[in-house]
Amino acid sequence: MWYPGATAPDYLDGSMAGDYGFDPLRLGANKESLPYLQEAELMNGRWAMYATIGVLATDSNPSLPKFWEAGAADYDIDFKTLVVTQVIVMGILEALRIRGFMKTGESGLGANFPFDPAGMDSPAARVKEVKNGRLAMVAFLGMVSQWAVTGMGPIEGFKAHLADPTAVNIYTSAVGGETVAFIAFLSCAPVWLIAQRQLTDGSEEEFKPIPW
Repeated sequence: MWYPGATAPDYLDGSMAGDYGFDPLRLGANKESLPYLQEAELMNGRWAMYATIGVLATDSNPSLPKFWEAGAADYDIDFKTLVVTQVIVMGILEALRIRGFMKTGESGLGANFPFDPAGMDSPAARVKEVKNGRLAMVAFLGMVSQWAVTGMGPIEGFKAHLADPTAVNIYTSAVGGETVAFIAFLSCAPVWLIAQRQLTDGSEEEFKPIPW
């Protein structure tokens, strides 16, 4: 479970990879759309893993443009050709992926569903992929947030922090107060959730952390 003592909704029975009963907004209550939401999370996680690698690669190589400037940089292929090529290629691949997913319920590439050329598919590997994808989405959000606040990439920011840890950190940044408030909320939330659960009369079959 995503916090101690939580009761998962009925539609989250642990059969999906990475299912820990976390759906406070009840987005997956429609069982027909739940597989699509799982596929959407998986695809966003995969793109986020690629994105974090790309950000670290550009930030560690001074000859490459920073990730927030990459779209405006000059390349060997002109911008219009690049956009048209990307739209056509990605459009074909995505159409094939969606059609394959609708037929098999699996994520794949081209005519392969699931796409597993290395033969590594297993229940444990699927859980690891979902977990790493979720971490990558959080990491990418952190990288973008750091740039928005400090104007630095992840490696540059890490070096600045190591040089002066007490003066260069999230608490001394422009969003230090907001960060403290958010951490305080996260720290108090489990206590509130457990108290709410203990104080209910037990008439509800399912405990809802967010009451809708």
